[in-house]
Amino acid sequence: MNINFNGYGENVLTFIADSSLTAAGVPVKISGDGTVAKCSANENFCGVCIGLRNGYAAVQLSGYIKMPASAKIAPGYKKLASGGDSTVAVNSSGRELLVLDSTATEVGFIL
Repeated sequence: MNINFNGYGENVLTFIADSSLTAAGVPVKISGDGTVAKCSANENFCGVCIGLRNGYAAVQLSGYIKMPASAKIAPGYKKLASGGDSTVAVNSSGRELLVLDSTATEVGFIL
């Protein structure tokens, strides 16, 4: 693709990282006051951990992001949830998000 959506509406907050969160690049959920944890498969996510250091997680809560996908996802509004590990997948109980681009292994969407 010869266009780039990076930087659109990005909004990042710092949270305490739950012990389940050991790497950046994964969908996360709120697990307590000011704390985020790694999502399990089929769970809705509030954002994506984009950085992890000294027990704190930088979480992107809005804007364009590209994530690993469990399969190609058609563009348009789709309900997405955690696909397990670091992936996202279409899920009927997921959050409705705008998918802009997708391959068999990656999806770009607006949080």
